[in-house]
Amino acid sequence: MKRIAMLVLLLAAPAFAQDSYDQLLSHWIYDPSTPLNVRLDRLEVRQGGIHVNEMVYSSPVGDRAKFVGPNGGEVTAYAVMPNGKGPFPAAIYGHWCMPGSEMMNRKEFLEEAIMLARSGVMSLLPDHVTVHPGFVADRSPMNEQQVAVEVQEDINLRRGMDWLLASKYVDPQRVAYVGHSCGANAGAFLSGIDKRFKAFVIMAGNLSDEVNMKSKMFQEYRQKVGAEKLDAFQAKYSWLDPGKYVPHAAPAAMFLQYATDEPFISGEIVKGYLALVSEPKKLKMYEAPHALNAEATRDRIAYLAEQLSFAPPDAKTVAAIPALVQPPWPKAAQ
Repeated sequence: MKRIAMLVLLLAAPAFAQDSYDQLLSHWIYDPSTPLNVRLDRLEVRQGGIHVNEMVYSSPVGDRAKFVGPNGGEVTAYAVMPNGKGPFPAAIYGHWCMPGSEMMNRKEFLEEAIMLARSGVMSLLPDHVTVHPGFVADRSPMNEQQVAVEVQEDINLRRGMDWLLASKYVDPQRVAYVGHSCGANAGAFLSGIDKRFKAFVIMAGNLSDEVNMKSKMFQEYRQKVGAEKLDAFQAKYSWLDPGKYVPHAAPAAMFLQYATDEPFISGEIVKGYLALVSEPKKLKMYEAPHALNAEATRDRIAYLAEQLSFAPPDAKTVAAIPALVQPPWPKAAQ
């Protein structure tokens, strides 16, 4: 998970400042009129006339370029299109960033998106900023790259929404976001920033720094790196707390999916997250590691079908989606 460090560094910002909602939104402004420069190439055609396309689109970077690398504003993605003319319901997927996973990229949800296309759902699966060519991670604690990456990632996802809604294929009233781990962190911010989504599925992600800071793990880390230094960094970037955004998700619906076998996010922390999220909301815990499991996949697809009003795939088809493999956690993260 890309935000292993963030689960300790940026997960627990003290509430030094109580920004207004408008002040929070000001940190995420971008120019939606910037040309998307879309390049779309057909990768393959699956059974039933489903098109899997390689896609590249542009996203404004500005002064974040020095942090997110030379390709930070050129987003590579899959666009999975059903057979027909639409307008279709749609989903944007944000993958996890788990070190050691072969699915630490847009491939994580590809088979799920292809399956949903058989139910008439269009999907966009962008790569995270950190897997773009040329990105070099800053491994030092409390660095500005962490901030720039999060902002750029959410702008990249919103540019994906710009493209979906500009196309003639998508019903603008039926678009959902699904995010896992670092993708879930992005979804938490999006829930309060972008009101074009009807529903969110948040999978094993951070939803509140202030909730996390109550944990023993954070308190130990704070002493290890220096309380004064950490507090100053968190005060400067107090707006980068997803817990300031999820209370503003309404009217979008939120489905939280969390695992019991987690090194960072305990059941108590999840309860704290849930209390912050606006209604309508639901939570389910799974006997699983951070990768979650087949039960979570079934529940997620059923939820999307309910929220976006499409006929869900049959159980046998859903069960055929390959399970996501959980790699060992890096020792430095344990």
